[in-house]
Amino acid sequence: MVKETQLQVEAIHNGSVIDHIPAHIGIKILKLFKMHKANQRITIGLNLPSSALGAKDLIKIENIYLTKEQASQLALYAPKATVNQIEEYKVVSKLNLTLPESIESVFECPNSNCISHGEPVESRFKVQQKQENVHLKCHYCEKVFSREIMTEAR
Repeated sequence: MVKETQLQVEAIHNGSVIDHIPAHIGIKILKLFKMHKANQRITIGLNLPSSALGAKDLIKIENIYLTKEQASQLALYAPKATVNQIEEYKVVSKLNLTLPESIESVFECPNSNCISHGEPVESRFKVQQKQENVHLKCHYCEKVFSREIMTEAR
């Protein structure tokens, strides 16, 4: 039996493809990297079928290449995502996602009593991982929050 396949999302000439994003996270990633403000063509696939995830999101952005730092930030939202750099319609490199040691100016501290809410300072968190669990510790109030609390609040 021949398996029929059809591309659901058009290929890009040059740029980045973020694939295997858990469903319902793609829009958050667009906002995290401010991709929605770029003057480049962006293709977004939401709730696409995935044999590994059941459903996934996908982002393709023309003429923009994610940095290693951005890939590390992406790991907080989508640890099993893949980032492919595309040139002339071909994958020329893949970025490995690894959690950063710390993260700044991405999340707001959920602790409403934290000094970071009343002062002109950038948020800072230390990233802590124990097996599959990821937590972020606020630099200022030293409270620890799960990855899920931090990424849901965005």
